Amino acid sequence: MFLLRKIYCRTFQTVFRIAIPFLPYRNPKIIPAVSGITDVCRKYGVESVMIVTDAGIRALGLTDFLEKTLKEEGISYCVYDRTVANPTIQNVEEARKMYLEHEAQGIIAFGGGSSMDCAKAAGARIVKPRQSIRQMRGLLKVHRRLPLLIAVPTTAGTGSETTLAAVITDSEKHYKYPINDFSLIPRYAVLDYHETLGLPKSITATTGMDALTHAVEAYIGNSTTKETREMAEEAVSLIYQHLKNAYEDGRNKEARSGMLRAAYCAGVAFTKSYVGYIHAVAHSLGGQYGTPHGLANAVILPIVLRMYGSACWKKLAQLARKAGVVEQGLSDEETAKCFIDWIQEMNDSMEIPRHFPQIRRKDIPVMARHADKEGNPLYPVPVLMNRKELERIYEEVKGR
Repeated sequence: MFLLRKIYCRTFQTVFRIAIPFLPYRNPKIIPAVSGITDVCRKYGVESVMIVTDAGIRALGLTDFLEKTLKEEGISYCVYDRTVANPTIQNVEEARKMYLEHEAQGIIAFGGGSSMDCAKAAGARIVKPRQSIRQMRGLLKVHRRLPLLIAVPTTAGTGSETTLAAVITDSEKHYKYPINDFSLIPRYAVLDYHETLGLPKSITATTGMDALTHAVEAYIGNSTTKETREMAEEAVSLIYQHLKNAYEDGRNKEARSGMLRAAYCAGVAFTKSYVGYIHAVAHSLGGQYGTPHGLANAVILPIVLRMYGSACWKKLAQLARKAGVVEQGLSDEETAKCFIDWIQEMNDSMEIPRHFPQIRRKDIPVMARHADKEGNPLYPVPVLMNRKELERIYEEVKGR
């Protein structure tokens, strides 16, 4: 990367790091059970809501209890259940139309990160009807209070219930638009482990590794605070203790509860300290091929950490020791490499592939350009990379 661009990126990141204490970050208020949603609605005088979810969750009957509770409490509702993995602009516009037609007053995002991203973006379009999703791309383009937004995660990984981010796919251009604004942070998050008990093993694995990626990228970046470091350490410790148990026994209440907490902590960490190139590359793969975000992060995580090399050893080692993943007494280099090996072992044990051979080399320059645009200058990564250097990540992810 040319020297002047590196200076620009690091200056930009330094300004944001200095500004963190003065920015209107907030954590959503926690509701311990789905049954508590109606109390919140009454508190805000909300008499009609839209539930944003996906067809799979609806078909499994996971929204039944919520719908029954709303009906019993006299709160009318409509359900938008056409959200797809990597939600599209079309999803957002359909949800917005339903909200307006049913004269809803609040939104309940019920599901994984896709449902939450769709709900957030729909809320943004509701309050900014003259601003398209494309125009909202980037930082602080919404800056208007959304309708009451309650997030109910049914996966333990995305952390979207805590974040200021939504990522929406432009199906025509095969590109993902990251939208980042403080108004997108849900006002309430429901952390009810009962909603995760029926999660399939594959989703448990990839969303759990998604949470790990959030925590790791937040921790090794250059914009951490005492709070975000502590949150990332707690997240990794909980993932180390509970992810394999949740994967092997989906009805394990302690493991499911622990993973919900881990996802929440990791979400708080990266909301304030940002992510890095792992996410930028994962977003481009999702936009180009529809690759599920958690799966992409899981595959890319150990590859990029190895590419960062010595630039991240000290912080990785500190994280590994604090979280109890690696024993004391090893050097930073040895500890960091053991930590990366543990990540790879977790992926292997949960049948997550090591590579994506379906990546087409002709697509790599375009995806690298998208990743460069997303990551630079915003993401405070350990090692700055330009477009050509980012192409190496795709080659490694593709495999030989």
